[in-house]
Amino acid sequence: MSRLSAKIEATSIVRCAEAAGDFATILRRGDPERGSLLLVVSSRGRHIACLERVLDIGGNYRWQRVGPDESANPEKVADFLAKRARFDEDLWAIELDIAEPERFIAETTGLG
Repeated sequence: MSRLSAKIEATSIVRCAEAAGDFATILRRGDPERGSLLLVVSSRGRHIACLERVLDIGGNYRWQRVGPDESANPEKVADFLAKRARFDEDLWAIELDIAEPERFIAETTGLG
């Protein structure tokens, strides 16, 4: 099974959010081919969750909550991202400020 490059997936996530009228930006660019993906989800500037794409035991990708709790202050989120970037130099971090974050998270984590 082939998979899209990290750069294409990150760009696609940004474009989908923008097409829905939401805000999205790439905070950190990792390896264009094989980098991992991390979504920083907020609504009206308030942190909601971080989602990381992980490989499950069956060899499929799914989204999992990681990092600071909901409503964490911006410094805590920035510290988390800095630590993750030190641990994983290939990391892509994408910020999403979206109108319906709970629905987005439920759909995203449910789809895999």
